[in-house]
Amino acid sequence: MKVILRQNYENLGTIGELVEVKDGFARNFLIPRQIAYRATPGAMRAIESEKKRYDVQQAKLEAEARTQAERLESVSITIAMRVGEGDRLFGSVTGIMIAEELGRQGHTVDRRSIQLEEPIKQLGMFDVPVKIHTNVTATLKVFVVDKDAEVH
Repeated sequence: MKVILRQNYENLGTIGELVEVKDGFARNFLIPRQIAYRATPGAMRAIESEKKRYDVQQAKLEAEARTQAERLESVSITIAMRVGEGDRLFGSVTGIMIAEELGRQGHTVDRRSIQLEEPIKQLGMFDVPVKIHTNVTATLKVFVVDKDAEVH
């Protein structure tokens, strides 16, 4: 069955795209959840106005995301961890810990948007990407320091 997507759907397509899917998938999943319309001439006209509205909304969200990215680029956070032999951490620094520290500094960031390939397991300074919007990624400076080191 041919359907027109009303929103971006991963592994299927983007808004306004005409895609061919199995009948059951369209009838039982896409159409009831209002992810897609059945491909008809009337639906083609309706999706054009929805797509324009969506594009305007996305442009606004992207502009807000760029502003937030600029603020995050100027932020650096320090996380104190216990350290063992060879400057190896007991445990590791995760996206949740980074999100909590950002929250304490007044920056609201979803932990799932912090793009750590793997948890940080050593001392040092790390550049951590934060995906704020589909097209906007900020780089955050994270300093991991020894909790027990004397501070002068």
